[in-house]
Amino acid sequence: MQITFLVAIAASVLGLVSGAPFEERSGRHLTQAEAEARLIPNKITASSSGGCTQRSNRRCTSYSGILSGTVDGVIALKMASGVSSLIITGGTEVGHTPGPHSHYNGYKVDVRHSQKLDRYIKNTFRRIANRGDGHPQWKARSGDIYCDEGSHWDITYL
Repeated sequence: MQITFLVAIAASVLGLVSGAPFEERSGRHLTQAEAEARLIPNKITASSSGGCTQRSNRRCTSYSGILSGTVDGVIALKMASGVSSLIITGGTEVGHTPGPHSHYNGYKVDVRHSQKLDRYIKNTFRRIANRGDGHPQWKARSGDIYCDEGSHWDITYL
């Protein structure tokens, strides 16, 4: 009886027993409107060559299907870096490299460079080996990866 009670307390503290299903740090997939409702008030906006948000168009910047943890990560990056605004140039739209932790699956965003943001990433996170294509990368303690692709940051929120 005492062991059962202790297991129940431990499970409760660890969040193993609840009415809601377990949600990974990456969270749940959001709609375009849900993501915009969280990003825009934080001065995080999208920019695309097509001026659109359709996921099926590579010239658009879409948030459709982005993970809530990715949105949380972008907001945290903006706040921690001290930049006044952040511009997302790539979201979940087609045209990015496929994979389990891809743009399309909601784990990645592309963010426009700025001097303040670049300085923050390079001075805060640990420099790791270059990506297979030669682009330099930095890794946060959380496991998130910041890759400098030259024209923008390719960020993976895990």
